[in-house]
Amino acid sequence: MEVIHAWSAPRSLSTSLMYSFAQPSFEKVHPLSFAELGLGELVSIYSDLCQMGKPPAIVDADELQQDPEATLRGLCNDLEIPFQASMLKWEAGPIPEDGLWASWWYKTVHKSTGFSSPSNYPHTFPLKHYDLLEQCLPLYNILRRHVKHKSSLLTSTLTPPSLPVPENAKLFAWVGDEIVPREMAKVSVFDSVVQGGDSVWEGLRIYKGKLFKLEEHLDRLFDSAKALAFNNVPTREEVKEAIFRTLITNGMFDNTHIRLSLTRGKKVTSGMSPAFNRYGCTLIVLAEWKPPVYDNDGGIVLVTATTRRNSPNNLDSKIHHNNLLNNILAKIESNNAKVDDAIMLDKDGFVSETNATNIFMVKKGRVLTPRADYCLPGITRATVMELVVKENFILEERNISLSEFHTADEVWTTGTMGELSPVVKIDGRVIGGGKVGPVTRRLQSAYKKLTDDSGVPIPTYQKNVDTSCV
Repeated sequence: MEVIHAWSAPRSLSTSLMYSFAQPSFEKVHPLSFAELGLGELVSIYSDLCQMGKPPAIVDADELQQDPEATLRGLCNDLEIPFQASMLKWEAGPIPEDGLWASWWYKTVHKSTGFSSPSNYPHTFPLKHYDLLEQCLPLYNILRRHVKHKSSLLTSTLTPPSLPVPENAKLFAWVGDEIVPREMAKVSVFDSVVQGGDSVWEGLRIYKGKLFKLEEHLDRLFDSAKALAFNNVPTREEVKEAIFRTLITNGMFDNTHIRLSLTRGKKVTSGMSPAFNRYGCTLIVLAEWKPPVYDNDGGIVLVTATTRRNSPNNLDSKIHHNNLLNNILAKIESNNAKVDDAIMLDKDGFVSETNATNIFMVKKGRVLTPRADYCLPGITRATVMELVVKENFILEERNISLSEFHTADEVWTTGTMGELSPVVKIDGRVIGGGKVGPVTRRLQSAYKKLTDDSGVPIPTYQKNVDTSCV
């Protein structure tokens, strides 16, 4: 027989318990304790049943009261038992199964003949129970994730979407000063990244137990933090330690991407002014199993966005900040066009970059890339520029018009997420016959060799570690 739990959120649970069996009278309220709320026992029971291979059905009591029929129909469906209308109504009075505390717990229930309509009017939470509420919520949230929702229709809208890489469902992230499971990887609503996108970030990739271009990424991270006048910034060694600990905890030594973020930190009150930031910066290390995001064999397709790239007169792209609305607006245009990414022009109509990457082209054997006046001068961009020279191609950095890209022999983009990605079509114009060109292939090979041979080793990496989960 399957076990069924039903309970309310701790705010409601504590209110009801204040007037329950523990009270000597209804005039004087007995002080609540964590043990009396019973959430610790519920989590323990849930864990024991799961280990026995008999996970219990969990129902949210608030949801049950709001829509009893739909909730019970969904529960019956999960339990593979028929729903009966008699579940929605009953005769008033006690029943033998009520138990010892029925006279205290069930006075209202004994008067009822069905589910009562819930009160939607909010109540003021008693601040004397605030600390107790903080203790209860983590346990409540563990159980809340396993609630049996009230209908198949609702379940379909609330079921978490499938992940691009399923193994990332159970990962650990560094937030602040600790490593936490994915479901606990959150920042405060008072954090500057929430209040105004006030944060800087880097993307790093791991190849065969090594972090590629780690020092260069950290240089840019700290330069960006300095440009934004961050205070109480963690040291370089502290950031490295957080990165290494996160990777080792996850067992990630290859085919991994890191989103490294540093926010201005938590504020003492909401508002724009950095004067409210008095806690120090918040460091976030999010490592995921993630292969390159583009088709680097068949090529990608681009469209030109109407959204122009930020001018350094407004917000300098050389600050690698988290305020990415300029890029996101362009990405929306590429999504609507059902292509991979969008080219962004500067205020004068020259090509700057894409919404996510830098861009190169080849014409008559010469490799060209836009000047970095409006774009972020990417680390992968700089690496590829060095490889272009090393491979004895002529490199030219200048203003490039959109029509020059339309008529290029080859085009590719560069970025940590995608590496070196060939472009086969721009705005409907086929590039280089729609195939990956020889210069692109040669530079892809050179880039792969560089990532294989260089990088900062992860301290505990051993070659016999299994990294084949993706």
